[in-house]
Amino acid sequence: CDLQMYICVFKCSLLLTHKQYTAPELPPDTPRIQLRLAGDKRKHNEGRVEVFYDGEWGTVCDDDFSIHSAQVVCRELGYLEAVSWSPSSKYGKGEGRIWFDNVQCTGKEKTLALCMSNGIGVSDCKHTEDVGVVCSDKRIPGFKFINTMANNVESLNIQVEDVRIRAILSSYRKRVPVTEGYVEVKDGGKWKQICDAEWTKHNSRVICGMFGFPGERKYNARVYKSLSPVSVPNYWDYSVNCTGNEAHLSSCKLGHAVAAKANSTCGGGTPVVVSCVPGRAFSPTPMTGFRKAFRQEQPLVRLRGGAIIGEGRVEVLKNGEWGTICDDNWSLLSATVVCRELGFGSAKEALSGGRLGQGMGPVHMNEVKCSGFEKSVTECFFNKESLGCSHEEDAAVTCNVPAMGFQERLRLSGGRNPYEGRVEALVERNGSLVWGTVCSDGWGTMEAMVVCRQLGLGFASNAFQETWYWPGEVSADPVVMSGVRCSGTEMSLSHCLHHGAHLTCPKGGGRNAAGVSCSETAPDLVLSPQVVEQTTYMEDRPMFMLQCAYEENCLSTTSSKTPANSYRRLLRFSSQIHNNGQSDFRPKAGRHSWVWHDCHRHYHSMEVFTHYDLLSLNGTKVAEGHKASFCLEDTDCEEGIEKRYECANFGEQGITVGCWDTYRHDIDCQWIDITDIKPGDYIFQVFINPNYEVPESDYSNNLMKCRCRYDGHRIWMYSCHNGKTMMCHNL
Repeated sequence: CDLQMYICVFKCSLLLTHKQYTAPELPPDTPRIQLRLAGDKRKHNEGRVEVFYDGEWGTVCDDDFSIHSAQVVCRELGYLEAVSWSPSSKYGKGEGRIWFDNVQCTGKEKTLALCMSNGIGVSDCKHTEDVGVVCSDKRIPGFKFINTMANNVESLNIQVEDVRIRAILSSYRKRVPVTEGYVEVKDGGKWKQICDAEWTKHNSRVICGMFGFPGERKYNARVYKSLSPVSVPNYWDYSVNCTGNEAHLSSCKLGHAVAAKANSTCGGGTPVVVSCVPGRAFSPTPMTGFRKAFRQEQPLVRLRGGAIIGEGRVEVLKNGEWGTICDDNWSLLSATVVCRELGFGSAKEALSGGRLGQGMGPVHMNEVKCSGFEKSVTECFFNKESLGCSHEEDAAVTCNVPAMGFQERLRLSGGRNPYEGRVEALVERNGSLVWGTVCSDGWGTMEAMVVCRQLGLGFASNAFQETWYWPGEVSADPVVMSGVRCSGTEMSLSHCLHHGAHLTCPKGGGRNAAGVSCSETAPDLVLSPQVVEQTTYMEDRPMFMLQCAYEENCLSTTSSKTPANSYRRLLRFSSQIHNNGQSDFRPKAGRHSWVWHDCHRHYHSMEVFTHYDLLSLNGTKVAEGHKASFCLEDTDCEEGIEKRYECANFGEQGITVGCWDTYRHDIDCQWIDITDIKPGDYIFQVFINPNYEVPESDYSNNLMKCRCRYDGHRIWMYSCHNGKTMMCHNL
C-alpha cells in the first residue's frame, strides 16, 4: 500500500511538473535578459551559455556555477530540466562581455538574472572560463518565445513537433515522404503560415534538413500564387533569419515582426513554400511500391554500427583503406556535413567517445572543422599533424531522416515489454488495411534486424519461429506475409523478398508466427588482419596425430583414405577476434544445450563459429576448414577492462566488449588442409559467425580476405583486410 501511495504521489508530482507552460511574472526591477546556447555544439540542446543584455551578447563565468544554475538556464530556454554543465569553455571561448560571474542559483529562480551573482557585468573572469550546459531533449509543453526585446534575438524556441511541411498540390499529397508544401508553425494551438517577404534559401535549407532532406530546390511559384485567392492564410507574427548552417530551427534568429494587412496578406508576400531534395534512398513514391533496399553507394564516407538508418560511426576512405574520425572538436556542424553528404538531413547529434562502437584500421582525421557548406567531410579542415587518437575516441552521428511511415505498418504483440513480441504487419487485403502475422518458416536474424530497425527499437537480439507464449491479437492471427527473406539492409519488412499475395505457410500463424526481441545495443566481432599475416605458416602433420580433428571434420575429404603413417599439409595461423560493439558477444545456445566433445574434452557452444576458405582467383573454393566454437573466452582486454568469460570449469562463454579471443595457430582445427592443392596464387578468407546465429551491429566486417601465394614449399599471406571487397594488387 505504501508503495502504491508513493507511485501515486510521484505521478501526481510529474503531472504538476509537466503542466502547460505559462510565462513567469518577474519583479519590475528584474534585468531583462535573453539566453541562447552557442559554440561547438553536438546537440541543439547543449552549448555555451550566452546572455543578451544592453544590446550585446556575452557569456557566463563558471565560478560557483552548479547544476542548480544549469536548471534555471535550461528552463528559461524552454527545456524541462538540465542534464549537466561544463566549465572551462568546453564549447569554445565566447566573445564580448562576461555578464555574470559567481552565479549561485537555488534552481527555483524564474530567470538567471534573479540568481545571486557579483552583479550584471561585474566579473574578473576570462573567456577560458565560459560555462556550458546540456539540457534535456524534452521541451516544456506549450513553451514559446516571448518577444520582450528588440528584434533579431537569436532564440526562436518552438518545438520541432510544432513545425510541418504541408503538401498543398494534389500531386504531392499522396507522396511519401512529403517534400514540398507550405511551411507552417503551430502557435497558440493553431497552424499558421510564415510570410515569405524575408524568406531566403538558407531558411529553406534549414527546414529541409530538419525533415531529413540534404538540400532545397526551386519550385513553381506561379502555381502557388494562383492558390492565394482560394485560401486565406493565417500568418505567424514573425519572420525567420537563418544562416543555412543551423541544424534546428530553434537555433535561427528571430526576424522582424510581421504586420498583417486587413486582407490577411503580408507586405507584398505569400505563404512560404519549400521544396526539398530527398536522398536517393527516400525518393518519394506512392504508398505502395517503396524502393526495395537501402544500399549505400558512397565512395568516400560511410556509417557503421548504427541501429537505425542515418546513424553510425563515421568512416572515411583514404589511400584505399577505411578509417575513422577522432572526436576532438567534433561538432554538430561537422556532423551535419556528413549527414547531408550521405543523403540525409541535418544532424540530430554528434556523438563522441566511440558511442556506436570502435572502428578498426587508422584514424584518418582529427580536429575536424567544417564551414557547413562542404560537399563532403573530406573537404573540411582537419589537423594533419595531430596524432595519438585511439578508437575509443571514434566520432559518430545521428541524422534527421524523412518520415516514411514505416513504423506505423508493423507492431509487436503479446510481449512482456515493448522490445519483444509476435510480429504483426499491416497490409492491404480486398481494398482495406488489415493486421496479420508473419510466417515463421525460414525466419532468422536478418529478418529480425529489419523489424527492430523499422520499429526504432535498436538491434535484434533474438529471432523466434514459435510464439505460442505471446498472446497476440486474436483478430490478427491469419498469416499476411510469408517467404520473407531479408538482406538486413532494408528499411521496412515489406522491402524484403516475400511471397506477395500467394501465401505459403504450412504451420500457419498464431502460435507459430514469427517473433523478435530487440536490444538497444549489440556486439560486433572483427578479426585482426595483422595477426593473420604475422602468424601464418605451413606444417606437415602425421595422420595418427589428427584423430580428433578427423572426427570433427577439420580435414579434407581425401583424408579418409590416408594411412595413419602419412602426413597432411596444413595452412596454420592465429585468429584474434575483437568485440568492438556495445554489448557482449554470447553464444546463441545456453550452457544447458552445449555439446560435450569427448576427444578434445571441451564443450561446443555453437555448431560453427568460423569458416576458413581457400579460393582460386576466380572465386572457386579449392580448400576449406571450420572452427567450432569450442571455447569463447576473453584471452585479453584493453586497458581498464576486466575479463568476464573463461572456459575453465565449465565457465560462461563469450567475448566482453573491448576484449578479444585469440585462437592460437597450434590449436586443433585452426587450419586449412591444403594437402591436395597445387602451387599458385589464391585468396584466403575467414568468415566469423557465418550463419548469423548471433545478432551483431555490423556484419560487413565479419569477412576478412588475404592474398595467398603457395610455391609448394612455402606459403605467404599478404594484403589482408576486412570487408567484402578485394583490393587489387599486382602479384
